Amino acid sequence: MSLQRLVLVRHGRTTWNAESRMQGRLDPELDETGRAQALAAAPVLTVYEPVLLVASDQVRAWRTAEAVAKEAALVPRPEPRLRETALGDWEGLTGREVEDGWPGGLESWRTDPAWAPPGGESRVDVARRAVPVLDDLAGELAGTDERQTAMVVAHGGTISALTASTLGWPIEAWHSLQPLANCAWAVLEHRIDRWRLRAWGLEA
Repeated sequence: MSLQRLVLVRHGRTTWNAESRMQGRLDPELDETGRAQALAAAPVLTVYEPVLLVASDQVRAWRTAEAVAKEAALVPRPEPRLRETALGDWEGLTGREVEDGWPGGLESWRTDPAWAPPGGESRVDVARRAVPVLDDLAGELAGTDERQTAMVVAHGGTISALTASTLGWPIEAWHSLQPLANCAWAVLEHRIDRWRLRAWGLEA
């Protein structure tokens, strides 16, 4: 296998992040802080020397990927399968509004990866659509002589689901991953016969 390392990057901050508002498939832009985060993270991320860069096509992830691509001299590729968890009826609401309308719902969503918000996706659903992206990257780099790095720019929920599923964790343990901060990243490395978590929550 020639894909040795995966770097999974969460997008920069949006106004809705600052307001603790549920984004899901809605598409707010990066705010001023988020743009600064992306610009600060980009040169640090190029140290990993990625040869491929794919990103969710939602604007907050795509703008973050563009900053990385400029530093790394790469052309980012949009990937709809990396979109954030669909949150259905919760999208656009604050955590307090969700709790008022669906008492106990936030706790179920945070602790049970198989549970989905009304009209939305579970974390298991997200992993099911997103993990094949990593398989495709591995296939694309198969047969190359050097062991390479691919970089993914996506969303907190998507990255958590991708990581836990790729590592083969039981779903009961998925919620033990601390949520990534905006523009933080995780590093997975393939050693011997499996993917291993090298780092989690790194920041510029």
